[in-house]
Amino acid sequence: MKILIADDDPQILRALRITLTAKGYQIVTATDGEQAIAAAIDQHPDLVMLDLGMPALDGVQVIAALRGWSTCPILVVSGRTGAADKVEALDVGADDYVTKPFSIEELLARIRALTRRLPQHDDNDPVVRLGEVTVDLATHTATRGRFGERETIRLTPTEWHVLELLIRNPGKLVTRQTMLTDIWGSDHVADTGYLRLYIAQLRKKLEPEPGEPRYLLTEAGMGYRLCPDPPPDNATDNV
Repeated sequence: MKILIADDDPQILRALRITLTAKGYQIVTATDGEQAIAAAIDQHPDLVMLDLGMPALDGVQVIAALRGWSTCPILVVSGRTGAADKVEALDVGADDYVTKPFSIEELLARIRALTRRLPQHDDNDPVVRLGEVTVDLATHTATRGRFGERETIRLTPTEWHVLELLIRNPGKLVTRQTMLTDIWGSDHVADTGYLRLYIAQLRKKLEPEPGEPRYLLTEAGMGYRLCPDPPPDNATDNV
C-alpha cells in the first residue's frame, strides 16, 4: 500500500518514512502543497497524509484540489487543535484528523481504519433514491437530476462508509455506537462529534433542504435512520 506524506517538517517526514516503511508501507513524501498535488497525480497513492500548515499551498487547498478528481482517503495530521480547523478540513473532503503530537499506535490505527473504508463493489448492491438523488452502491456513484444530464455528487470514502451503513439498513435505526465501531473501531465509540460532522456533510450533499432533512433522520440520543423513497415498481395501482 502506497502512502503520500506531505509535511514541511523534515524531522516528521523522516520519522514517519522510517516507521511506516518498517510496517510494510510504500512511502512517497512532499514538503509543500504543490509537491503534494504533483505527487498524488504521478504516484496515485492509496492514502494521503498531510499537514495543514504547508508552504506554496496549505493543506485545505490541497484537499480541495485532490477532491476535484480523487476519492483517495485523506488523513490530516496537524498541530492545529481548534474545532474550526477540523471542521474546515473535513468540510472540504478530509476523511480523518489527528492532532500533533500523536502516538504511532493511534496513527497506525487510523490508517487501518481508513483503508478498511475503501469501496468494495458488488453487482447485487442496492440503488436508492432520495428525491432527485440516486445512490448506486454497486457502481459507487451518487448523482442528482431527474431528466437528461445528471450531476455527479462527490463523496469521500468516509462519507460513503457512513451512507452505506444506513443504506444497508433502510428505515432502521443504526445506533451511534454501531456506526462509530464499524467505521473507526471500538476505541472511538465516544467520538460522536465526528459522526455528527459527517451526517451534516451528507445532508448538505444529498438532502433537498439540509436544514430540514427528509431522508437522513436523527433519532435523538440514539443514532440515525435513512428513509429513502420507495422504488417506482413498488407503487400500487389506482383502482
